[in-house]
Amino acid sequence: MHWTKVDVTGSILHLWLLGAILTNLLELYVKLGGLVLVGFILGRKLPVTVPTHLGQFLFWVGVPISIVSFLRQSSLSGQIWIAPAIAYLAIVLGAFLAWLGIKGQAYFKNTVPQQSTQTSLILAAMLGNTGYLGFPITLAMVGKEYFAWALFYDLLGSFPGTYALGVLLAASFGGGVQNHWQTTARAMLINPALWSFGFGLLVREATIPTVVEFCLEKFAWCSVALSLVLIGMRLGLLKSWRSLPQAGMSLGIKMLLVPLILGSILPLIGLTGPIAKIIVLQMAMPPAFGTLVIAETFNLDRDLAVTALAAGAIVLLLTLPVWLWLF
Repeated sequence: MHWTKVDVTGSILHLWLLGAILTNLLELYVKLGGLVLVGFILGRKLPVTVPTHLGQFLFWVGVPISIVSFLRQSSLSGQIWIAPAIAYLAIVLGAFLAWLGIKGQAYFKNTVPQQSTQTSLILAAMLGNTGYLGFPITLAMVGKEYFAWALFYDLLGSFPGTYALGVLLAASFGGGVQNHWQTTARAMLINPALWSFGFGLLVREATIPTVVEFCLEKFAWCSVALSLVLIGMRLGLLKSWRSLPQAGMSLGIKMLLVPLILGSILPLIGLTGPIAKIIVLQMAMPPAFGTLVIAETFNLDRDLAVTALAAGAIVLLLTLPVWLWLF
């Protein structure tokens, strides 16, 4: 076998790229995993009210200020409005594949899950944690320049999908809350992240003192770290694994099939490079904590929702290298 100079150079470049990906992954796992682990330990030691208060702080203060800060450092390209459209497509595709899975189970195994379980299965397959988990991973792996794509995907795609389509689905097949339109409208209108998103777009080009810009950025990164600690705290309170086989179907759809199918067509619509990586990472996030909130509100299968959340966070450690390698 004869090696040419081009072959050797290509092999060296390939190994260098592989090494860079592994280095970035290791750094990501140390940072993200360390913060989640800290939260997991604290969640088992501190009173159960602490995660609630921390979540309220991030919801009303931390996340909104972070959005304004990161928007000032992000690039808004002409195609950015495609991001929420892809988010809706991922939600609908996940729901459709989950429905097919339920029908297939009924046909081949002659068993039909309860309506509440079916709804939880569909919600776990269609709604992703593109905020508290998707934002830190996107920032760590891609950086701030294209972070606006993650914001548009989450705030104009995943968030309305959760509290509009998700609530509508749960209200139609679940129980407990009848005025679901009021619940949806209230959740949408009072969300400070959406208000800060609009405000951030308005003041994005405004000139502010350097010290204020510096403080905004540091506060934003602290909020990102606290969001990972909060995820660990909530995972530390999850104790149910009884529904793991059923949750596996939703996780396979949400974290493997949907990003693989839609990610493969991104180059056809002109999305490549860092932008494609951001979109795929957002699509590949595990089920959102909103699925548990909806399950509790509408009397769905709470055990299944809890299991999907916990297992999804673990599966992400295995699937993340796959998406970075493919894209």
